[in-house]
Amino acid sequence: MQTPFQNMIFPTLTAAHRRSIMIAFITVLCVYYFVTISPEGGYLSSKFLSTKQSISKDSASVLNAAQMEETLFDLAPSSAESKPPHSLGNIIPHDSSTPHRANATLVMLARNTDIAGVIWSVEQLEAKFNRKFNYPWVFLNDEPFSYEFKRRVKVLTNADVSFGLIPHETWVQPSWIDEERARRGRNMLTKEGVIYGGCASSLVISYRNMCRFNSGFFFHHELLTPYKWYWRVEPDVRFYCDLEYDPFVFMENHDKIYGFTISMPELESTITSLWSVVKEFISDHPEYLSPNNSMDFISEDAGDSYNTCHFWSNFEIADMDFWRSEAYTKFFNYLENTGGFYYERWGDAPVHSIAAALFARKDQLHFFKDIGYKHAEFSHCPQGRQWREGHCSCNPNDSFDFAQNSCLRHFMRLDDGWIFN
Repeated sequence: MQTPFQNMIFPTLTAAHRRSIMIAFITVLCVYYFVTISPEGGYLSSKFLSTKQSISKDSASVLNAAQMEETLFDLAPSSAESKPPHSLGNIIPHDSSTPHRANATLVMLARNTDIAGVIWSVEQLEAKFNRKFNYPWVFLNDEPFSYEFKRRVKVLTNADVSFGLIPHETWVQPSWIDEERARRGRNMLTKEGVIYGGCASSLVISYRNMCRFNSGFFFHHELLTPYKWYWRVEPDVRFYCDLEYDPFVFMENHDKIYGFTISMPELESTITSLWSVVKEFISDHPEYLSPNNSMDFISEDAGDSYNTCHFWSNFEIADMDFWRSEAYTKFFNYLENTGGFYYERWGDAPVHSIAAALFARKDQLHFFKDIGYKHAEFSHCPQGRQWREGHCSCNPNDSFDFAQNSCLRHFMRLDDGWIFN
């Protein structure tokens, strides 16, 4: 027998319909109670509420047992959902059907104390690029990485992550270096106010160790020898634009060996003897000079002098087999034997740039004008269509490309058909 209350609430429903609705209502209450006491209650509750709202939109439909089972299944967090989503960039899911991936890795030199800057850089590059392509990361340090460093970095990516120790002999100042001569060189740069120039502080020595390691040894590290391509990433850098294609595959398909975003002159006082040593090497080994080289990028007088232009190597996408080649190996060893990394302050940027300009064809060097990037106060911002399509957050009018001391114009003159859009 129906009561007046039941008639008011369920005026047209059969007994079977009423039982189904009551079962659904009780089940929803139980699920709500469960998610509010679970460790992931916040996440599940928000998903539950959105599910509940979508159910309530169709009040005419009645939940049966199968529909309720589907709803409960959707509430369970998947392994991918167990990590909070990143908020940077317009993330597009990676297409697992991509026919080809390059033999490549993302590589970063960092210390445990760099963790904040490391997280900043990794999070951005993952959001802008690597979430779609899932290339592995390699982190190198001259001291063992701490558990905390590893824990906080691994959580930023779904890609494989490796942490390596730099061998002592490829990092520290060689024993054959005349320390008194090296000290005089550092003191001279101190008087000139050159950054990382002088005194005997650990930072100044470590900077020279890093330049030497990046010039001649990183690509032989056991964690990098399996790979051909690398993208060098630094702590505390900025990536401005979404990258919807694979730059490694681009380099491979177009027979490139070196890619950059910013080019600038080196401080001449840090490389006073470098070009004379380079000319000596070329005189001894003319066979390594490419007939279609980029001498015009690094010299205004057909090689008589060096204009100090170089690709800023804190951003590099390049072929490690080029650094492993006979030409570059002999070139680096020739430079190494002069002690210039310590007697002066030779950087890996001019060393890499000179080698790429001389030993590779000019068409094998590539300016990534569509990758927005910033390191310290220097930035490159794409222009026109590439700025729009990359959803770039940088100001296209604020780019080092247009600065008076940018070396981009020297690179542009290598190709009369080069355009900036």
